[in-house]
Amino acid sequence: MAVSDGATAAPRPNPDPDDASWIEPPFCPECGALVRKYPTSYDRWVDLATVELPAKAVPEPFRWRLVRLPDPLHVSTDIVALRVRGVDPLPGDPVVPAHRMMCPYWDES
Repeated sequence: MAVSDGATAAPRPNPDPDDASWIEPPFCPECGALVRKYPTSYDRWVDLATVELPAKAVPEPFRWRLVRLPDPLHVSTDIVALRVRGVDPLPGDPVVPAHRMMCPYWDES
């Protein structure tokens, strides 16, 4: 499921108190563009584009949404990436495309 969704990114490293590089935004290793790295709802990570686009501009396999997970105290704590499936969004609904859709070096083979 993770491979078909494109959720194959490495997780963000645990912060080291002596190294500030974990604060830096992640980059695509192929094209060098900024990406947003988020965990999925099934313990994998995905690189997402830094912009939201209308659903009509993003092919169905690349549509993601960022959702806050509620905790028992009703305070949203973590954000996870969920693939948009089942019910298609309206053409103007905002979705976050997977970075691999926009990466010029990504190869589907």
